[in-house]
Amino acid sequence: MSAPSATLAPPPAASRREAWRSLVKLLPYLGRYQRGIVAGFLTLILMGVAGALPPLYIGVIIDSLSGHRAPMGQLGRIGGLLIRLLAPFYRPSDARTVGLCCVLLVAVIAVKGVFTFASRWILIGISRDIEYDLRDDLLARLLSLDPEFYVRNRTGDLMSRATNDLTSVRMVLGPGIMYSGTTLVTMILAILLMVRLSSTLTLWVLAPVPVVALVVRYFGRQIHVLYEKIQAMLAVLSARVQENLTGVRVLRAYAQEPAEIAAFDEPNRQYVARNMELITMWALFMPALQVLIGGTLLLVLWQGGRLVMLDRISLGTLIAFLAYMWQLVWPMIALGWVTNIFQRGAASMGRLDYILASTPRIRDAAASAGTAGPSAQAIAAGTSDHIRGEIEFRHLNFAYPTRLNGAGHAAREDALVLEDIHLRIPAGTVIAIVGPTGSGKSTLASLIARLWEAPRGSVLVDGRPVEDWPLAELRAAIGYVPQDTFLFSDSLRENISLGVPGAPPDRISDVAEIAGLAGDVADFPKKYETLVGERGITLSGGQKQRAALARALARDPKILILDDAFSSVDSETEERILSRLESVMRRRTTLLISHRISTVRRADRIVVLDRGRVVEQGTHSELMALDGHYAGLYRKQLLEEELERA
Repeated sequence: MSAPSATLAPPPAASRREAWRSLVKLLPYLGRYQRGIVAGFLTLILMGVAGALPPLYIGVIIDSLSGHRAPMGQLGRIGGLLIRLLAPFYRPSDARTVGLCCVLLVAVIAVKGVFTFASRWILIGISRDIEYDLRDDLLARLLSLDPEFYVRNRTGDLMSRATNDLTSVRMVLGPGIMYSGTTLVTMILAILLMVRLSSTLTLWVLAPVPVVALVVRYFGRQIHVLYEKIQAMLAVLSARVQENLTGVRVLRAYAQEPAEIAAFDEPNRQYVARNMELITMWALFMPALQVLIGGTLLLVLWQGGRLVMLDRISLGTLIAFLAYMWQLVWPMIALGWVTNIFQRGAASMGRLDYILASTPRIRDAAASAGTAGPSAQAIAAGTSDHIRGEIEFRHLNFAYPTRLNGAGHAAREDALVLEDIHLRIPAGTVIAIVGPTGSGKSTLASLIARLWEAPRGSVLVDGRPVEDWPLAELRAAIGYVPQDTFLFSDSLRENISLGVPGAPPDRISDVAEIAGLAGDVADFPKKYETLVGERGITLSGGQKQRAALARALARDPKILILDDAFSSVDSETEERILSRLESVMRRRTTLLISHRISTVRRADRIVVLDRGRVVEQGTHSELMALDGHYAGLYRKQLLEEELERA
């Protein structure tokens, strides 16, 4: 049995409060770029200051053109520094005054443009850097998690989190933070100057603020809920597409294209419907803000016009006030947009945090002890100088974690995949493991490399529990050919040298010869540089298995595990490969897992598993003499071969 038969339910979606709390997890990433963030906000503040000056100069120009005796009189009486500096040059209805103000207006707009570019370049650039860090951390965490995690989570869902959700989080870190800062600086400066220009009009402007807050709160909550649903549905669609593309040959063989298209149609329609709901909510949000802003503008024009006619403020002051009010329009609109960004980002960060907060059940002894483990050269070479290859199972009982109860114990006795396995394999011996499908052969092999975690002390290597070996050192000593052969979408050379980066060409050709692959490679146009396609799609099943065998041999491992490694090759090819492997296997501990008696009959010892228990063990002749499970399996295979020949 190579995989658990039962799976856990996917994790529930995070609550809205938990999603918002997950944004706090971004603080360590922001802390890495403190200087850049400070520089970005400094340029942002300078941009806001420069942006606050044009309305003042426009007001001075209007007052000069209208023949007013003093520029921006209301502001001047309360000490407007810039206006006082202009006062000596101010003349009513004077072309030079208007010209000077126009020059200053162009200058401050140019300065604002420079600071706008700088703030965007710095803050958006930092968001890209943090996106890079997050993507690295996500991949590192995904590579460290146990098979149990991938049983509970579909590949398409994880891909959706690592792409769409990461983009939403990056929008928070970039445009979200930048526009929040811009909005805050612009609003503070504009409101301060508006108060100085006319405190009465400022009160009219601020009157709708509580209503705006309620509108933002309501729509923000709705957007958050809808976006979480949309991201979850997108994950479902991504998972379905990924499975269909991976199994496209099976779908075509069974003519299931129409059925899959029909099955995809319903979730796709629901996804579009949810997006339409979000668009509707967003479409209502923006007009609601614009209505509030437009109503406020009418109030200001009404009250401001009355003050101008009563000569309490100048026309330039009113125009400047209206200009500042228009400066507040973008922050008010940006408030809604930024709210949308943060709502989406909070939902997405909650989904990303599910991955980042997941911890592997399999603990690395080297990490726990704070040691460096084996040398980088040893790991790169795929060797370990410390491991000899002796393997021992001590009363091993194992059930997959996905079949455990909440206390971490098997929910029932028949959930055990392996039961009371007691077996010692001396270093340098060839052990064969046979048994019917589902007897636990592959599970037993996977526990040696700690692909699944066995109870502590039940699996030992060189007399030492596997939990005490650093993972890198343990796995560097193992060459593993699993049942499910996987090749990467790369060249044949890169696939064979996967565990030994930079392996010399001679080593690649030698292991390919032993694995019986060299003859096939000779017929390839690009030899070992031939691209094998996704999951090795351009190779036959037998070629993929032999490539995987060559990959395991290239590491020169102390422990070689061949899990049904010859199931896709014919008997003659298998015999040739086994003949070449004899000298290789004699120098290392070898586990041969197979259904074929021809594969295992020459092993030093044969172990027969049935329903997770060792029922027989011995040499081929000894087991035949017992006339038990092994002998029955042998006779059955002989009969099948005779029927095939007939």
